[in-house]
Amino acid sequence: MKSMAYALLLTSLAVLPASAQDQDSLATGGWRLVLGAGLGVTQSAYSDNWTGGEVGSLVWVANLQAVAEKQLYPWLRTENNLKLSFGQTHTQVDTSDRWLKPAKSSDKIRFDTVEKFTVDLFVDPYVAGVFESQFYDASFPAKKRYVNPIELTESAGLARTLVDVGEYKISTRTGFGFRQRIDRVIDDPVALTTRTETVNDGGLEWVTDGFLQLNRDLTYTTKVSLFKALFSSNEDSLAAAGKAGYWETVDVNWDNVLTAQVTKIVQVSLAWQLLYDKEIDVGGRFKEALALGVAWQF
Repeated sequence: MKSMAYALLLTSLAVLPASAQDQDSLATGGWRLVLGAGLGVTQSAYSDNWTGGEVGSLVWVANLQAVAEKQLYPWLRTENNLKLSFGQTHTQVDTSDRWLKPAKSSDKIRFDTVEKFTVDLFVDPYVAGVFESQFYDASFPAKKRYVNPIELTESAGLARTLVDVGEYKISTRTGFGFRQRIDRVIDDPVALTTRTETVNDGGLEWVTDGFLQLNRDLTYTTKVSLFKALFSSNEDSLAAAGKAGYWETVDVNWDNVLTAQVTKIVQVSLAWQLLYDKEIDVGGRFKEALALGVAWQF
């Protein structure tokens, strides 16, 4: 029997940033709406007499990003951004037709909303809110906890657009924020009961967003978020666990996407994210994904 191995690599659906017409409608009070979605699939299979120890696998990842912005009034602008990502890895058992239960390869929910008071000053006052979670928590396989854990951030401060020339835009904001981390932890591993633990803290935040059209076919999007807690409801618990002062360390979230339009229908993207939160891990956490596939633009 002939061996076989085949792959379907990254079929993606994408929407480019708003056109000049979109920018004009935004200035006159219209909505600027951008929607992008992607699906990537990698699959392989082998006959029973294939030598070498390879096993069949199926990996898929789906992504969605939506942007909605509007100048609601001459003095108020709203900016909203939704990012969703979910994927799984399916692996075949060696020398068997049986497949293992799928494991997550990607899981992310994030929604940002920023309300800017555009009052013709050097900086714009703002209020903002962020919702972060995942579709389900698989850290305890016997019990899935959907949309867990949850992190909420409410902040207010001053914002300014540093660069807004053609296809280059860099904006930054800094202020004071409150965070709530809500986690449904396993209380009894036998009865599979849970209890809710909530940590509240407050401090200073700094967020910078950048979009660069490097050339006609190459774009780079980045977001850097820093949070320095000034107080935390978890201070005593961390001290009792020998982690005194961990909550005072600056938390870092740096998210990047580099996209190249190879042809009208072929797109390559490289995404990487760096996270640092000493309360979760004393080392930084890193994630990278390289995607090649077909793209449609509307």
